[in-house]
Amino acid sequence: MAPVVRISVQADVFDLAAEAAKLKPLADVGAVVTFTGVCRGEAGRLSALEIEHYPGMAETEIERIVDEASSRWPLAAVTVIHRYGKIPVGDDIVLVVTASAHRQAAFEAASFLMDFMKSRAPFWKREHGVAGAPTDWVAPRESDDSAAARWDAPEEASGGRRS
Repeated sequence: MAPVVRISVQADVFDLAAEAAKLKPLADVGAVVTFTGVCRGEAGRLSALEIEHYPGMAETEIERIVDEASSRWPLAAVTVIHRYGKIPVGDDIVLVVTASAHRQAAFEAASFLMDFMKSRAPFWKREHGVAGAPTDWVAPRESDDSAAARWDAPEEASGGRRS
């Protein structure tokens, strides 16, 4: 059975508790795992992060990543919310919520989703220094690609489809 999926790319803040609560009443949900990415200040160097995306393309790529996760783990539901615009330090940027009958599937799927969104979803980030002026666009990180590559291991080593 295909999971219930909600994908949103939005400027507005989201409510973590409300989003997670929506998945609990679904049939056979025994675990709900949440991940929230927060805008960090980089040791006091930044005041905000500006995030841009290509409308339509970002949602389509996130949907592909969710489909891949759903083929690997028995998920009841997945919610992905990614914000765009100028996001101040301390504000939430991204939310991933996975629901499954068992915790391991929910944990692994959430980790998979974040690894692949960081390396494949078309979002561009520009830092804003403490003076408020935009600085550099953030270059892709090799560590993000390495994190995603770990899921290319043989199914038995990477967890594969579990209940």
